[in-house]
Formats: sequence, C-alpha cells, structure tokens
Amino acid sequence: MLHDLRIENLLLIERAELRFEAGLNAITGETGAGKTVLAHSLDLLLGGRARAQIVRPGAPEAYVEGVFEVPPGVLDDPELAEIRERLPDNPTEIVLGRRIGTSGRTSAFIGGRSASAADLQALGSRLLAFYGQHEHRKLTLASAQLEVLDSFAGPEHLAIRGAYEKAHREVLSLERELADLRQREGARERDLDLLRFELAEIDAAELDPAELEGLAAERERLRHAGRLRDGAGAALAAIADPDADGTDAAAALASAGGAVTGAGGVDAALDSLGERISALSLELNDVAAELRSYLDGLEADPARLDAVEERLAEVDRLERKHGGTRDALLAHAERCRAEIERLGNAEELAAELEARIDPARGERAALAAKLTAGRKRAAKKLAKEVEATLVELAMDGASLEVRLDPHPDGLGAAGAERVELLLATNPGMPVSPLRDAASGGELSRVMLALGGLGAAGERTTVFDEIDAGVGGTTARAVGERLRALGERGQVICITHLPQVASLASAHFRIDKRIEGGATLAAVERVEGEGLVAEICRMLGADAGDEAAAQHARELLAA
Repeated sequence: MLHDLRIENLLLIERAELRFEAGLNAITGETGAGKTVLAHSLDLLLGGRARAQIVRPGAPEAYVEGVFEVPPGVLDDPELAEIRERLPDNPTEIVLGRRIGTSGRTSAFIGGRSASAADLQALGSRLLAFYGQHEHRKLTLASAQLEVLDSFAGPEHLAIRGAYEKAHREVLSLERELADLRQREGARERDLDLLRFELAEIDAAELDPAELEGLAAERERLRHAGRLRDGAGAALAAIADPDADGTDAAAALASAGGAVTGAGGVDAALDSLGERISALSLELNDVAAELRSYLDGLEADPARLDAVEERLAEVDRLERKHGGTRDALLAHAERCRAEIERLGNAEELAAELEARIDPARGERAALAAKLTAGRKRAAKKLAKEVEATLVELAMDGASLEVRLDPHPDGLGAAGAERVELLLATNPGMPVSPLRDAASGGELSRVMLALGGLGAAGERTTVFDEIDAGVGGTTARAVGERLRALGERGQVICITHLPQVASLASAHFRIDKRIEGGATLAAVERVEGEGLVAEICRMLGADAGDEAAAQHARELLAA
C-alpha cells in the first residue's frame, strides 16, 4: 500500500502531498491541469526515465518520494538481496525517492540510501503495478500477451519460465562457442601465430608498474637537470655561502643562538626561543648537507635520458596498440593467453562442448514442456475469468480465446509457443486478434479485466485513465469493478468519469491556477460539498446547477 506521495517542483506542481487510503482512490481534474504529472511521478518511483524539462521553471531540481507499506515476504526475493542489505531488518515501511536536476540527470534513493534506477524498478515493481493511458495498446503485442498469461499462471510457473530462460541462454552460449571454434578451425594456426606474437611482444616489455613510475620521474629529472641544478645551487648558496659582510644564513642563525644562550637561565620564555633557534640551526645544517648531496648526484646524462625515453616510448607504443591504457594492455595480454589455450586445445574443447550441448538441450526441452503444460491449463482459466469480468463491465456475451501457436524457431527465448489473445465483442461473432476486434473503450475494459487478475493484495495498482473511451452505464460498471479491486487491494485511479470518481474511498482534485505570471497546479483532497462540486464539474455542470448537484449526491449515495 502506498501511504504518502510527495512531489516538489515537478512541471506545474510546486509542492504536493497526497495521503492515500486503502480501497479505491480517485484523482480528477480538468484536462491539462496536471493529472499526467502525478502519473509520471509514480513512473519515476518505478525507475522510469525522466521526461525532458520535467523540472518546474526556476527551480533547481524536482523531487518525488513515496512511502510504501512493505508486504510480508517481498524483501525475501533473492533478486532483491543487494537492496535488502542496505535496509533495516524487517522494515514495515520503506521510502522510495527520485531527484531530477535541471540537466535531466537523476538520482534514486531507497530507505534514504543511494540506489540506482534499476534498483527502483526491481523493488518498485513489487510494490506498485502501473497501467498507463496507452497500456491497452501494448496489450495488442504478442510479447505483452505472453506476459499476461504467464503472470496469471502464478509464481511457480514464473519460476519455471525463469529456469527455462536460463537454460535457453546456456544452450545458445554453448552453440555459439562451438560454432565459433569450428568457423575458426581453418584459420586457427594463423590466429595462434598472431596471438603468440602479440603476447611475446608484451611479455618482452616486462611491464613493472613501480619501475615505469620511477622511469617517468627520472625522465623529468634528466630533462630538467640544468634548471634543477640552478635552483638547488642557489638555495645552498643562500644557506652556506658568506655574503659581503662575511656571514651566511647558517652563521647568522648560529650567532642568534649564541646571543640568546648568553642571556639564558633568567626568563623561561627566552630560553624556549633559544631552543627553537638551536633546532632551526640543526635543521638548516641538515638541509645544506642534503642539498650538497643532491647537487653531487645531479648530472645531465644524455645517454641515460635517451635510454629512459626509448623504454617509455616502447611501453607507450604497446599501450596505444592494445587499448590506450596500461590496464587495457595487461587485460589484452590475459585475453591472448586465454585464447591461445582455447585454440590450442580446440579439438578437446569442441568435444567437451558437444558433450555438454545435448544435456543442456534436454533440460531446456523438459522445461519448455512444463511451460507449455502450465500455459495450456492457465489459458482456459484465464479466458473464463476474463469473460466473467467482462460481463460486469457491460460486455455481456463477449468471449476470449487464448491461442497457443508453435514458435517458428521451435524453441524461442520464452518457450515453445507464442501466445495470442483473440476476442469476440458480441455473441455469435468469430474471435479475432485484439488489435482487430476491439475499440479503444473495449480494449480498456479488457485491460482492466486482465489487470484486475493480479491487482489484489500485495501491490498497489494504479490505473491512469484506463476508462478512456468509456461512458454511460458502462462507466458505472467500470467504477464498480475498480471499487471491487480496491476492496482486495489498494487502487489509485486517475479518471475523468464522475461514475468512477463517485465510488472512491478517497478523492483528490488537481487544479491549475496562475500566480505571479506562472502557472501552478495544486492537489487537495475533496470531501463533503467540495466533493459534490467536483462531481458536478465532471458532469459538465456549473457550481450553482441544483439538478447537477442532486445528481452528484445520488451518484455518491448509490
């Protein structure tokens, strides 16, 4: 259940907080008032992509946050193991957040900890199911219809499908590797020669990171030996060479120390200064000695500079040849070693692959058979339940058929068959593919019937104008269906139909206004006479229309 939704600086909305209830929650407002912004905010919490220019003009960033109740067992899913490690033990609530900058870059948060959009998608999809305005169009796609059937078949079936997909990927990987070995068989010796040459060239360079860093530093010293000598010599002269008065820095410091020592034993403060002068004198003498040693060891050696330059140039050439960086060069060497071993043992490896392929294919075929059996069982039950729901949605006599056709490749990424949903909207009519048989309103109702099959219980279900193209008594039937779903699990519906909104447990209205030349949208919960006024507006009547107000009260009381 989604308890709270907070939005800041998202398009027209400067700040809004919606506190949802259990059951059916309706969100209404004039066209263009900003209802789609609320839908997009929920999509952002599901890891969706931020739209261009989503941040309210003049604001530095936008922020969306949702507070969810955590259903039991949701965080036990192995796919959420990494996310679970960042959360407290056994949380009853969890906060999902998304921040969007004016540049379009986003950051995600789960439980106050940094996360990725993929993390939001993984966790958010288990907390909230979203059916957008154009979701019914997706329903005409074969892939979406397969997902509908497999989801309806239940978690055990989905686990089998996951195992099948893993087995299918394993078979394809083995087949590709074997095909690659056989394809390269004729050119194997040539490839081996090239790989051995490149590896020998890299190995001959004897790359030692510590040595190369030392060589780079040595090159800089050799290149600038004259400048370094001038600087060190000038420093030594200032310390140890007498000036015109016959004194140098070291002698002057020693004289200062002697003067203080002569007055020692009287004032502790002066004695302390004398100790510091003595320490400075010792340190200055050490520096002078090190400068002399440095100058003695500093030589401009053109021959050595040439050798260092040549060594570093060779390493640079290899880096540019094999990836551009030292890490890429070393990685290429490891790939060469692995490929040499693979090609050198190609016959043995091919035999091993052939021995592994048949069992892998057998496992895949067994899982495909289980998937097929599960889909056949689920297909009949799905059709029966959807037909019963369509009766409630004013499509009495409509029939649904779930057809399983063999996959053209025998076994595809999701099994041995493709799924197609066929619909007859009236009795006596032949079934046709959804894309041909249903109008927009009929597709919306089919989508509602299918979406409701998985809407109960654990996840909050959001319908964004799923009632598009529906009106009259059918609208009331759609509203009843949504309210029934709300009794099984929380439902949030963005709607334009008064028949739907009047059945909600909680009703939120979004209004657009102009302040200081800027257009803003505000969201508020409406109750009592405010709710009657909103239903009147949805009926197309003025606020003072008593007949419309009476009709609104009747809808709310029904």
